Amino acid sequence: MATVRAEAKYLPISAQKLRLVCDQVRGLNAEQALVVLKFVPKKGAGFVSKLLSSALANAENNLDLPREQMTISAILADGGPMLKRYKAGARGRYKPRLRRTSHLTIVLSDGGENA
Repeated sequence: MATVRAEAKYLPISAQKLRLVCDQVRGLNAEQALVVLKFVPKKGAGFVSKLLSSALANAENNLDLPREQMTISAILADGGPMLKRYKAGARGRYKPRLRRTSHLTIVLSDGGENA
């Protein structure tokens, strides 16, 4: 059983929002997941779709694996570093703003056995 791994780091979206999209495609066939992601109205769907397409291209070109047999065996959205910014508040105070980032990892398997 061959596996392909692809990572995207420092994505400008929180991991919590990205996990909502990941849960919808976890365990699906890769081609089927791309179709599902096309109709998900969330910002994270674009990031997941782009990385999934990259992982499929890597599987085809580098390992000569058939695109139709690839399934998503693991998809993870972990938190990345936060940019800490401040905004002026009332009465001379300041309000912290956290610009969250995330790291996305997709592992594809060719379906030789259950992953």
